[in-house]
Amino acid sequence: MRARDGSFAILTCLALATVIVHVITGNQYGFHRDELATLDDARHLAWGYVAYPPVTPFFGRISLELFGSSLAGFRFFAALAVAAAVLLTGLTARAMGGGRFAQLVAAMAAVPFCLAAGALMQYVSFDYLAWVLTAYFTVRLLQSGDARWWMAVGAAIGFGMLSKYAIPFFAAGLIAGLLLTGARRFLASKWLWIGAAIALLIFLPNLIWQIRHDFIYLDFVRHIHARDVAEGRARGFLSGQIKLTFFPLWIAGLIFCFRSARYRMIGWMYVIPLAVFIVAKGRDYYLVGAYPMLYAAGAVWLEEWLKSVRPAHRVRRAIWIALAAEVIVTGSFTLPIAPVNSPWFKVASHIDPDLPEEIGWPELVQTIARVRDSLPAEDRAHVGLLAGNYGEAGAVDLYGPQYGLPNAISGINSFWQRGYGDPPPEVLIVAGLSRGYLEQRFESCEWAAHVSNRFGVVNEETKDHPDIFVCRGLRQSWAEFWKQFRHFG
Repeated sequence: MRARDGSFAILTCLALATVIVHVITGNQYGFHRDELATLDDARHLAWGYVAYPPVTPFFGRISLELFGSSLAGFRFFAALAVAAAVLLTGLTARAMGGGRFAQLVAAMAAVPFCLAAGALMQYVSFDYLAWVLTAYFTVRLLQSGDARWWMAVGAAIGFGMLSKYAIPFFAAGLIAGLLLTGARRFLASKWLWIGAAIALLIFLPNLIWQIRHDFIYLDFVRHIHARDVAEGRARGFLSGQIKLTFFPLWIAGLIFCFRSARYRMIGWMYVIPLAVFIVAKGRDYYLVGAYPMLYAAGAVWLEEWLKSVRPAHRVRRAIWIALAAEVIVTGSFTLPIAPVNSPWFKVASHIDPDLPEEIGWPELVQTIARVRDSLPAEDRAHVGLLAGNYGEAGAVDLYGPQYGLPNAISGINSFWQRGYGDPPPEVLIVAGLSRGYLEQRFESCEWAAHVSNRFGVVNEETKDHPDIFVCRGLRQSWAEFWKQFRHFG
């Protein structure tokens, strides 16, 4: 291992550069609807939530304490997490015996996804970091033969379980690799079982939360998976593994791992979750955390191969150009930097449909406030704000206080657990629900306003549920209505 070649400093600078890019660009549009839900959950810290484990809201809460409701500040820890993954990708190549070139190639290959994932405060960033940490510690285990690394592997898996419930698929690959390769020798080591105990201990508070809430996440994920399959979101999984990655490098890395007696376990750590996600019809980005270890392996192979190539400098130049182009193109279409409604923005929105969902939330809340102000004084004293989805609910809770609006009530995900207030509202301003649905449940519902944004951008709010209603006279008790109103999204 090369400890003094300056590569660590360069890797650190590269990782920090991605954080700087995210901080500079992070304020360009607005909060994404998913971020609004996370922000609201961050104000209600718990060991679990309907849609995800506690890590992302926890870091969201730290962001709120440090930076207030600053958009770039709220996204800071997600950007830091994926930046750490870039650094670890380079260090994984170093642990496999790679020199400076291999380390920098591996890290650069990880930058495009870092730019995309770090642009939003979401659990994807922390889950990604957990996979990369698990792979890095596993490589250190295999490279050194020191079984004490199992403790670090267990800690990384435990952290992953508190970030997103996807890392068990990666752990399944690790177990398969353990059983199918020479790593079987570790089965007799106490450190393996101590590592497993550490993973369970870290996960335990969230597991207890799930038990106390009847494993509500299972209901949530069944709904989400059925929706994804029905809407075709699970199609193109295999092609996504090409589109979302620097594929020549990871393919070389996968071959390298299976040809290596020492690192064959790494190959299984990729193949098993790949097969599971294909069979289970997972979405294409579910596997992205497995690629940095393959980038590292591919870069080590590439560095060794270049020793036999003449002239090697031309090949190196072509590799750097390809990597730089990947970074530039990905950043151009996933970072929130295109002027709104420009041709660039329209292309970027087609490539990354999350971008339009960052626009229009302040205007939505301002419209709701105007509707509230138009009501008679008696109605204003008993008004509630009913939201159909977590974007609307989170936006009201974020921007509503400046207009004197009450917190939103909603039946979606963890919002449902917060109830409808005591006493319940008598008049409701409703966003995100259809007229037909509301007329079945209220004595009267009047159209009050239309949702729009100052840019005229078409997104879920303006296209799918653009109307705001004022409703009175719930046809059943609030308790009965609330039981039926629970939904997932």
